[in-house]
Amino acid sequence: QAQLVESGGGLVQPGGSLRLSCAASGIIATIWSMGWYRQAPGNERDLVAVITRGGTTTYADSLKGRFTVSRDNAKNTVYLQMNSLKPEDTAVYYCNAEVRLATGNYVYWGQGTQVTVSS
Repeated sequence: QAQLVESGGGLVQPGGSLRLSCAASGIIATIWSMGWYRQAPGNERDLVAVITRGGTTTYADSLKGRFTVSRDNAKNTVYLQMNSLKPEDTAVYYCNAEVRLATGNYVYWGQGTQVTVSS
């Protein structure tokens, strides 16, 4: 089993910045991809950004240039730096990881962290 624990959400004014973190724990052989998704009320859960173990990144087109995903493989942690935040970025942000355990490959989700952009 593995667990993902997110931190760093909160309330921020438009134009501000936040940095989210997500740490994976458990008896993990390898973490392949790690990333972030978000879900606003009444909407589906959408991709924000994903990063592979080797550092290749994929972003939602609308977020390129404002959001940056990174990871620390030694700490099994993925980060999301969010700049120039807009009210429409308000959502619950979920961490995601594809993990190899002794029994196979699995996809895990964090519990979600609320990001609210409002004046």
